[in-house]
Amino acid sequence: MAQIVHERVIALQDSQGRRYDLARTLAEEQPDGTWHGSIEFRSAEGHVLNTERETTQSNIAAVEYWAQGLEEIFLEGALARAERLA
Repeated sequence: MAQIVHERVIALQDSQGRRYDLARTLAEEQPDGTWHGSIEFRSAEGHVLNTERETTQSNIAAVEYWAQGLEEIFLEGALARAERLA
């Protein structure tokens, strides 16, 4: 089960013009002991988009550290990837 390891207030918009104001980084332990990180985007209206795996790290703390360093340009790309999955 995925755990929320980081949340960030954002101001991003998808290709439909829907605005997202929260990005959550989720971490999930894998059978081999590594951790996958993905990103969940939430709109004020309750719409949610999720990416697939964005990173693999050796532990949950490393996923959190990775998330803290994400730039807005990365989040824009991740939102576009999540939208394609929807």
